Amino acid sequence: MGEAILKRERVRDYLLELIETHPAGAPIPAERVLCQQLSVSRPTVRSAVEELVNTGLLVRQHGRGTFVARAKITQEMVSGTGSMSLPRASGTWASRVLEHARIPAGARVGRRLRLSPAAEIHYIARLRLVDDEPMALEHLHVPAAVAPSLTLHDMESGDFYDRLREHGVHVLEAVQSIEPTVVNESEASLLGVPVLAPALLFERLTTDADGRQVEYVHSIYRGDRYRIMSRLTLGASPRGTVDVQARIGGSDPF
Repeated sequence: MGEAILKRERVRDYLLELIETHPAGAPIPAERVLCQQLSVSRPTVRSAVEELVNTGLLVRQHGRGTFVARAKITQEMVSGTGSMSLPRASGTWASRVLEHARIPAGARVGRRLRLSPAAEIHYIARLRLVDDEPMALEHLHVPAAVAPSLTLHDMESGDFYDRLREHGVHVLEAVQSIEPTVVNESEASLLGVPVLAPALLFERLTTDADGRQVEYVHSIYRGDRYRIMSRLTLGASPRGTVDVQARIGGSDPF
């Protein structure tokens, strides 16, 4: 068993080297060629290739072979003093609003935004695109009292937090969680991926300079095209232990 794992890791490392040193669209050798080059069995090669296809690093084209996939869109998180700042993610981002309505907050969203369930909120569903490719499906909830004149244009143009500033709302910090998930049928259709494809689920609660909860968002990001990279500043605490900040704050990275 141990020898089989080592062989598979050797194939995986070899393929990762090809991925990192070749441009998107470059073909990788056929399975039989890899078997000969690395002196391993075809099931071992197939298992390693399948893993890298599933994680979006390789792409199969029926009847043509397997190729290096396009690089993932990267969101970097950088630790600072007491928080993690969020530089803008790579690529050219745009938004397409799918739905915009004023509705009662309801119990669940109301709890997050510290509102009565009957209080009105703006509900916005929008598709986020990077370089014209669907990347994420985002559901935003903004108290109507915070930005009563929020428009469709606000949701489609520029940075949403810039638009909020135009409405007199100055965001201060956000708490965000990220966890793995899979897409359902409707999400898959909008994002252009198979049903049950891996994805990242983001939930974010944003607070303004006055201490108000001004935004609750949950989003589904494509697992095959999006990744999170953390840059941590590790400093010694007064007790001599390493202190890694895990709270997320700053401007809207999306």
